[in-house]
Amino acid sequence: MSDLLVKLYELPEIEPCIEQLRSQGTAVRTAMAYEKSRVVAWVRDAFGDGWASECDVAFCNRPVSCFIATANGSIVGFACYDCTCRDYFGPAGVAASARGNGIGKALLLACLGAMRTLGYAYAIIGGASAANAGFYEGVVGATPIEGSSPGIYRDRLKG
Repeated sequence: MSDLLVKLYELPEIEPCIEQLRSQGTAVRTAMAYEKSRVVAWVRDAFGDGWASECDVAFCNRPVSCFIATANGSIVGFACYDCTCRDYFGPAGVAASARGNGIGKALLLACLGAMRTLGYAYAIIGGASAANAGFYEGVVGATPIEGSSPGIYRDRLKG
Protein backbone atom coordinates (compact mmCIF):
# COMPACT_ATOMS: atom_id res chain seq x y z
CA MET A 1 0.00 0.00 0.00
CA SER A 2 1.82 3.05 -1.31
CA ASP A 3 1.04 6.69 -0.84
CA LEU A 4 -0.11 8.64 -3.90
CA LEU A 5 0.49 12.26 -4.88
CA VAL A 6 -2.19 14.50 -6.41
CA LYS A 7 -1.72 17.90 -8.07
CA LEU A 8 -4.50 20.02 -6.61
CA TYR A 9 -4.07 22.70 -9.25
CA GLU A 10 -5.20 20.23 -11.95
CA LEU A 11 -8.42 18.87 -10.44
CA PRO A 12 -11.43 18.13 -12.63
CA GLU A 13 -14.60 20.15 -12.05
CA ILE A 14 -16.81 18.83 -9.26
CA GLU A 15 -20.12 20.41 -10.34
CA PRO A 16 -21.05 17.78 -12.97
CA CYS A 17 -20.59 15.05 -10.32
CA ILE A 18 -22.65 16.94 -7.75
CA GLU A 19 -25.45 17.63 -10.25
CA GLN A 20 -25.59 13.99 -11.37
CA LEU A 21 -25.86 12.80 -7.77
CA ARG A 22 -28.44 15.47 -6.91
CA SER A 23 -30.62 14.26 -9.81
CA GLN A 24 -30.47 10.78 -8.24
CA GLY A 25 -31.45 12.07 -4.79
CA THR A 26 -27.97 12.07 -3.25
CA ALA A 27 -26.33 15.11 -1.66
CA VAL A 28 -22.63 15.67 -0.91
CA ARG A 29 -21.79 18.22 1.75
CA THR A 30 -19.57 19.04 4.70
CA ALA A 31 -20.61 17.16 7.82
CA MET A 32 -21.88 19.37 10.62
CA ALA A 33 -20.52 19.27 14.18
CA TYR A 34 -23.88 18.17 15.57
CA GLU A 35 -23.71 15.08 13.31
CA LYS A 36 -20.37 13.88 14.69
CA SER A 37 -21.58 10.95 16.80
CA ARG A 38 -23.86 9.68 14.04
CA VAL A 39 -21.19 9.97 11.31
CA VAL A 40 -18.42 8.39 13.39
CA ALA A 41 -20.75 5.53 14.41
CA TRP A 42 -21.67 4.91 10.76
CA VAL A 43 -18.00 4.85 9.75
CA ARG A 44 -17.20 2.47 12.64
CA ASP A 45 -20.02 0.11 11.66
CA ALA A 46 -19.17 0.17 7.96
CA PHE A 47 -15.37 0.37 7.99
CA GLY A 48 -14.00 -0.28 11.49
CA ASP A 49 -12.41 1.46 14.46
CA GLY A 50 -9.32 2.80 12.68
CA TRP A 51 -11.26 4.81 10.13
CA ALA A 52 -13.75 5.89 12.79
CA SER A 53 -10.88 7.29 14.88
CA GLU A 54 -9.58 9.27 11.90
CA CYS A 55 -13.09 10.51 11.11
CA ASP A 56 -13.48 11.64 14.72
CA VAL A 57 -10.38 13.83 14.30
CA ALA A 58 -11.93 15.47 11.22
CA PHE A 59 -14.62 16.99 13.46
CA CYS A 60 -11.93 18.67 15.62
CA ASN A 61 -10.53 20.52 12.60
CA ARG A 62 -11.73 23.97 11.64
CA PRO A 63 -13.24 23.84 9.17
CA VAL A 64 -14.58 20.33 9.76
CA SER A 65 -12.63 18.17 7.33
CA CYS A 66 -15.26 15.49 6.72
CA PHE A 67 -17.67 15.35 3.80
CA ILE A 68 -20.66 13.04 3.72
CA ALA A 69 -22.97 11.77 1.01
CA THR A 70 -26.59 11.36 2.04
CA ALA A 71 -29.68 9.86 0.45
CA ASN A 72 -33.12 9.99 2.05
CA GLY A 73 -31.64 11.26 5.30
CA SER A 74 -29.12 8.42 5.61
CA ILE A 75 -25.35 8.40 5.18
CA VAL A 76 -24.16 6.50 2.10
CA GLY A 77 -20.53 7.67 2.04
CA PHE A 78 -17.89 9.79 3.71
CA ALA A 79 -14.45 11.23 3.04
CA CYS A 80 -12.02 13.09 5.27
CA TYR A 81 -8.74 14.99 5.00
CA ASP A 82 -6.11 16.36 7.40
CA CYS A 83 -6.80 13.61 9.96
CA THR A 84 -3.81 11.33 10.44
CA CYS A 85 -1.43 13.92 8.96
CA ARG A 86 -1.80 17.35 7.46
CA ASP A 87 -2.12 17.33 3.67
CA TYR A 88 -3.41 13.73 3.68
CA PHE A 89 -6.66 12.68 2.04
CA GLY A 90 -8.53 9.85 3.71
CA PRO A 91 -10.08 7.81 4.97
CA ALA A 92 -13.02 7.56 2.58
CA GLY A 93 -15.66 4.97 1.91
CA VAL A 94 -19.02 4.38 0.27
CA ALA A 95 -21.68 1.94 1.46
CA ALA A 96 -21.54 -1.27 -0.55
CA SER A 97 -25.14 -0.76 -1.68
CA ALA A 98 -24.32 2.71 -3.10
CA ARG A 99 -21.09 2.00 -4.97
CA GLY A 100 -20.76 2.59 -8.69
CA ASN A 101 -22.89 5.74 -8.73
CA GLY A 102 -20.15 8.38 -8.61
CA ILE A 103 -20.37 9.03 -4.87
CA GLY A 104 -16.73 8.18 -4.23
CA LYS A 105 -15.60 10.48 -7.03
CA ALA A 106 -17.69 13.39 -5.72
CA LEU A 107 -16.44 12.90 -2.15
CA LEU A 108 -12.83 12.73 -3.35
CA LEU A 109 -13.20 15.91 -5.41
CA ALA A 110 -14.97 17.71 -2.55
CA CYS A 111 -12.14 16.96 -0.13
CA LEU A 112 -9.36 17.75 -2.58
CA GLY A 113 -11.10 20.97 -3.59
CA ALA A 114 -11.34 22.00 0.07
CA MET A 115 -7.65 21.23 0.51
CA ARG A 116 -6.84 23.41 -2.51
CA THR A 117 -8.93 26.23 -1.02
CA LEU A 118 -6.90 25.95 2.20
CA GLY A 119 -3.74 26.60 0.21
CA TYR A 120 -2.34 23.16 -0.50
CA ALA A 121 -0.83 22.68 -3.96
CA TYR A 122 -0.53 18.90 -3.63
CA ALA A 123 -2.26 16.24 -1.55
CA ILE A 124 -1.15 12.83 -0.40
CA ILE A 125 -3.49 9.86 -0.50
CA GLY A 126 -2.13 7.72 2.30
CA GLY A 127 -1.75 3.96 2.02
CA ALA A 128 -3.83 3.43 -1.12
CA SER A 129 -4.49 -0.23 -1.85
CA ALA A 130 -3.62 -1.59 -5.27
CA ALA A 131 -7.36 -1.91 -5.98
CA ASN A 132 -8.01 1.77 -5.16
CA ALA A 133 -4.88 3.22 -6.77
CA GLY A 134 -6.42 2.82 -10.24
CA PHE A 135 -9.50 4.75 -9.14
CA TYR A 136 -7.40 7.64 -7.82
CA GLU A 137 -5.20 7.65 -10.90
CA GLY A 138 -8.22 7.74 -13.22
CA VAL A 139 -10.16 10.44 -11.35
CA VAL A 140 -7.41 12.87 -10.30
CA GLY A 141 -4.21 11.66 -11.97
CA ALA A 142 -2.69 10.43 -8.70
CA THR A 143 0.82 9.00 -9.00
CA PRO A 144 2.63 6.62 -6.62
CA ILE A 145 5.23 8.07 -4.29
CA GLU A 146 8.26 5.81 -4.57
CA GLY A 147 9.38 4.22 -1.31
CA SER A 148 6.25 5.25 0.59
CA SER A 149 5.14 1.81 1.75
CA PRO A 150 4.48 1.35 4.64
CA GLY A 151 4.96 5.10 5.13
CA ILE A 152 3.32 6.59 8.21
CA TYR A 153 1.29 3.43 8.75
CA ARG A 154 4.29 1.40 9.97
CA ASP A 155 4.19 -0.03 13.50
CA ARG A 156 0.40 0.04 13.72
CA LEU A 157 -1.26 -1.25 16.88
CA LYS A 158 -2.77 -4.72 16.52
CA GLY A 159 -6.16 -5.85 17.71
